[in-house]
Amino acid sequence: MKTLVAVLLLAVSFPAAADLKSLKAGDTVPAFALKNYDGKDVSLEGVLKDNRYAVVMFVATRCPVSNAYNGRMAGLHSTFSGKKIGFIAVNSNNSEPVEEVRDHSKENKFGFPVVKDPNNVIADAWGAMVTPEIFVVDKSMKLLYHGRIDDNRKEGDVTKKDLADALTALLAGKEIAKEQLRAFGCSIKRVEESAP
Repeated sequence: MKTLVAVLLLAVSFPAAADLKSLKAGDTVPAFALKNYDGKDVSLEGVLKDNRYAVVMFVATRCPVSNAYNGRMAGLHSTFSGKKIGFIAVNSNNSEPVEEVRDHSKENKFGFPVVKDPNNVIADAWGAMVTPEIFVVDKSMKLLYHGRIDDNRKEGDVTKKDLADALTALLAGKEIAKEQLRAFGCSIKRVEESAP
């Protein structure tokens, strides 16, 4: 009986990726507070306190697609952080320890916090599936944009800068042309449902 209860608790706590429902533009996102790679507390509400919008980026240290965007993510932060847009990166990969996240963040000179999401709880709550995957929210925790950074892993082949365009539209008080675009990248490495 104890084994059955443990299995049921695991199923409730850590749903299968196929069962996750991704948030859509207009939804209210769940709040979160996690540890930055240096041990400091970082919360979505804290970032929004000092900014009009927050960009939440699900990232990885080992995913070649996410890594192809490291410079672009740093560049977007540099361009928009002075315009009351805050940035938080979330590492939900069970296979990437916090020490690796710390070293990766320092090597790439990320100016934004990179929090560790133990047991992929936040990725599950937000329905994040890949790295990189982007969510933009306002002060009321309403999701305004969900999807990709741009349309090509190879920076030289980019034709649509979707995230930059969305942020520029928000700052100008305009509607975002496309609020929902399919993100592409490596799947988030979640905790094993069958773990004892």
